[in-house]
Amino acid sequence: MANGKDLQPAAVQELLDQIVARTVAGTGAHAGAFFLLEPGGGVLVLDASLGMPTGFVGLLRRLRVAAVADGPLAEAILQRHLVWVASGEEFARRYPQLALTFPFVGAVAATPIVAGSRVWGAMLLLFSQKSSALDARARGRFTTAARCIAVLLQDAAAAGNCLQPGLTARLLPPTPTHPSTPADPQATADFIAALPEGACRLDVRERVTFADHTAADLLGESIPHLLGARVWEAVPWLAPAPYRLRYKAALASQLPTSYTVKQPRTGRELLLQLYPDRTGVSLRISAPAGAPDSRDELALGTVAAPGPASLDAHYHMMQLSGGLAAAASVDEVVELVASHLLVSLNAHAFALLVAEAGRVRVVGHHGFSPELVDLVDHAPLASDLPLPGLTTGAPSWGLPQGVPSFFADRDELRAAYPESASIDDDMGAWAWLSLMASSQYLGVCVVGYRQPHSFTLQERATLTAISALISQAVDRARQYDAKHQLAEGLQAGLLPRTLPTMYGLDVAARYLPASHGMEVGGDFYDLIRLSDTEAAAVIGDVQGHGVSAASLMGEVRTAVRAYAVVGATAGEVLARTNHLFHDLDPGLLASCLYAHIDSFHRSGQLATAGHCPPLLRHPDLHTDILAAPPGPLLGVDPTAEYPTTDIPLRPGALLALYTDGLIETPGTDFETALTDLAAVLSRTTGSLDDIADTLLAHAQPSGDRADDTALLLLKVC
Repeated sequence: MANGKDLQPAAVQELLDQIVARTVAGTGAHAGAFFLLEPGGGVLVLDASLGMPTGFVGLLRRLRVAAVADGPLAEAILQRHLVWVASGEEFARRYPQLALTFPFVGAVAATPIVAGSRVWGAMLLLFSQKSSALDARARGRFTTAARCIAVLLQDAAAAGNCLQPGLTARLLPPTPTHPSTPADPQATADFIAALPEGACRLDVRERVTFADHTAADLLGESIPHLLGARVWEAVPWLAPAPYRLRYKAALASQLPTSYTVKQPRTGRELLLQLYPDRTGVSLRISAPAGAPDSRDELALGTVAAPGPASLDAHYHMMQLSGGLAAAASVDEVVELVASHLLVSLNAHAFALLVAEAGRVRVVGHHGFSPELVDLVDHAPLASDLPLPGLTTGAPSWGLPQGVPSFFADRDELRAAYPESASIDDDMGAWAWLSLMASSQYLGVCVVGYRQPHSFTLQERATLTAISALISQAVDRARQYDAKHQLAEGLQAGLLPRTLPTMYGLDVAARYLPASHGMEVGGDFYDLIRLSDTEAAAVIGDVQGHGVSAASLMGEVRTAVRAYAVVGATAGEVLARTNHLFHDLDPGLLASCLYAHIDSFHRSGQLATAGHCPPLLRHPDLHTDILAAPPGPLLGVDPTAEYPTTDIPLRPGALLALYTDGLIETPGTDFETALTDLAAVLSRTTGSLDDIADTLLAHAQPSGDRADDTALLLLKVC
């Protein structure tokens, strides 16, 4: 190899291109690429590629290098070793997000380009879906090429000729698969002309490099118009996305495929058969007497090749992927799968089955009969039910964890699992997708088709990728559900289970947590019986959320109750609670409103520590906003005093205590929101429960709550 000191950037690029081309040819790959790592190490930039569809080149131009899950190139660089992915299904399991963008990828090899302690970039090789292994010879050739490139780049940089990626990636000319041999051109032309089909050749850039007269006639174009042009531009009615995707799928997977189209000028149906190799695609065009049925495609082996994907299916798959990343509950996961996965795959049923405490639990389903769901739900794992991948107690039914299984018809299922003959689920084909997260086996996702269905490679890769995303979403959602249930239980334990029955006093209370987030809140309320005719009503809001806020809320509530029952006035209760609060030094603040109510003498006394002003509705339904002199928030000043305000409570009067979640509305100021709430209270009649529900509905008409909300209503009888 030439010394980097004698090389200009153009010469360095030429040598690199030669190494890439020879490596692709020498390892049996059908495509390859070379990437440079940007300064900082966070992004790989595609510098040169060979044999890749042009549509893929744009997607590979800039790739993130942040985590192993970003793809084989990122994994190779971060872990400094060669990465081999043996199949498209393995690629989908290991890199599910990436597999949704590249559903036709087969086997992949990636290696870092390292010299000393510096990583310069990486190389990528793509192999067909039929590849079995990267043998020692190919592995050695690949790693040797990477070392040569690393030395070349290092020497060139030392000479001041550091290679920089161009504005666009270079597309390298492929090495011919079959070198030309001398032949009689006329004999070749006569042979092709005698065939009933048309012949056409497309390179990896989608350009027509050869077309015979029959192909031109069937396409309705002239040979000069076709040659050198991109086929989609020369023949616009072949440009719809599903047709173009067929070409890219064949080139990326290196498997033949076919489809039928209708020639718009003649109305004739044409059969297009695509045969790929590393230099492009050979296209046979014919006009059969009748449209080919599924047996014609089976003869071509297209059952194993990717099929066309509509924009609608792609939209649903992207929606599902994004939705699963944000799903906060198992119910949301089930709804997303029902809404998007079945539509995108033209499937008819699915079920999410998980293993819990030695039993099968159906956490969600759609399309399967209720009788089958009832039979399976809560069945022991060691039962004889046909549950591939779940009945770990019955080895004949166990699937390898993490490996999906596809059954094109009932015969295939019976052959693998004879016990399945005992159950009729009205389905003709199934995909059983193992759910794995953090190396833990969660269960399976079952996708069903009413008719026999041969799963294409694209569908297998897509289902495998989606199953990995479903696994992660289910794992997060179950953890979320468990923590949410724990938070709700803690919250319920810190609030009064029941409110005491008081002479001359009718009460109602509500507590609603925030719509988003799962941490326990700091809002609280209480009603303390002081005597047969006296009670203390308390409401407060500890700053923040979480265990600290909840714990502090419990201590404040306990302190208020302790000081109230010894006969302290409203102001004294808050002053003593504030002193204790300051001694605890929690690093948080709290607001609190204390009301002493004497139902016999029809009077009340208020004291507030920076809390929202209460509302007092008089018997004539006029509502006042009580402006009690405020004291500071609890925890601000240990010596603070809290003045008291006396209020009359005539029979029929209603006192409303609440936290700020009831009046905080985006785009509305505090005073306006408070005035509106008072107006709603003035015109609302009925029981206290009805009034409480009306006030909550007014504050959050959509049901979406940005903060916790507590409400305590007291009506003098």
